[in-house]
Amino acid sequence: MSDAKGAAGGVTKIVAKGLEGVVATATALSDVRGLEGKLIYRGYDIDELAGKVSFEEASYLLWQGDLPNSKQLAQLKKSLASERELPQGVVEYILAAPKDSSPMDILRTCISMLGLYDYGPIGVEQVELNRHRQISLTAKIGVIAAYFHRARRGQSLPPVRKDLGEAAHFLYLLNGQEAGPEAVATLDMAFVLHADHGMNASTFAARVCASTLTDIYSAVSTAVGTLKGPLHGGANEGVIHMLQKIGSLEKVDGWVKEQMAQKKKIMGIGHRVYKVLDPRAPHLKRMAEKLTGELGDTRWIQMSERIAQIMHQEKGLNANVDFYSATVYYSLGLPTDLFTPIFAVARMAGWTGHVLEQWQDNRLFRPDSEYVGPAVGRKVVPLAQR
Repeated sequence: MSDAKGAAGGVTKIVAKGLEGVVATATALSDVRGLEGKLIYRGYDIDELAGKVSFEEASYLLWQGDLPNSKQLAQLKKSLASERELPQGVVEYILAAPKDSSPMDILRTCISMLGLYDYGPIGVEQVELNRHRQISLTAKIGVIAAYFHRARRGQSLPPVRKDLGEAAHFLYLLNGQEAGPEAVATLDMAFVLHADHGMNASTFAARVCASTLTDIYSAVSTAVGTLKGPLHGGANEGVIHMLQKIGSLEKVDGWVKEQMAQKKKIMGIGHRVYKVLDPRAPHLKRMAEKLTGELGDTRWIQMSERIAQIMHQEKGLNANVDFYSATVYYSLGLPTDLFTPIFAVARMAGWTGHVLEQWQDNRLFRPDSEYVGPAVGRKVVPLAQR
């Protein structure tokens, strides 16, 4: 941070590049405790939730403040299943879209399009309608991602089903057949781990957009566009590309040494907030070890572990959630460029929760900036003399 003199009255402003250390708002949804290496959802440590609750339960927790009972969970699952069908115009766009489009661009565009088919009032005062939209968006985003993947490969689009949970339904749509229970459980836990994460860039972007009192589709489209960046959600895809480029365990040490000498970033290592191990990483690491062991190809996790070991020893940096989620998704046979969309499928629960929370006690985000341009007093030189 640095101090800067404001133009009005010489007021001192604090300049925090990237807003680091700045508390922009209050939230009851989740808390990232960087020095402790903890992620909290509504008072629950992520270690207490991972493997014990489903994505639907975690979503209910984020939205309502408590874990659901059996009746409440059944109703949520029913509501989600009933909202999966996409408008025909969105399906037609997915079929007609350029096959080489980025899946994240398709997600952003289709989510924006969904707002065109919502004929109800869109104001923030429409509380029940916005809660309905929260469920609808969470139900539809996975369908969009899976449908585009199949469409670009010239495959048919399976009809949506109402008898599967969110993780199982996504895998069914993607592959055209039901996945095994272990694959479903693995993806479901990954969804839980990615459902929310404090005031990260995409969540903040969604809340800034929502603070203008725009509609939820605009706010979530903003979040998707923000998540696309390689410094945010795109990092998990970068991890697999990195491992593929290295090629084998024997080449890891030399490659990492060369990267450090050139002061290049190692994908999946380090975190803006966590100063210790990302609490989500151990859960994904265990899944990665199990999956790669069962596949009989452990090189990815072995390479990852060696990179993590070197970076911790040499730089004091730890692996983050992207480092192991990449291997998990790859081991599940998921296409590399769908890694970030899968992140978005899970994070829709958090984004929509934050948008609705923003509207409960809204104030427009309007930060100051530090002016570093030329000093005031410049004079206009006539055009002919410039």
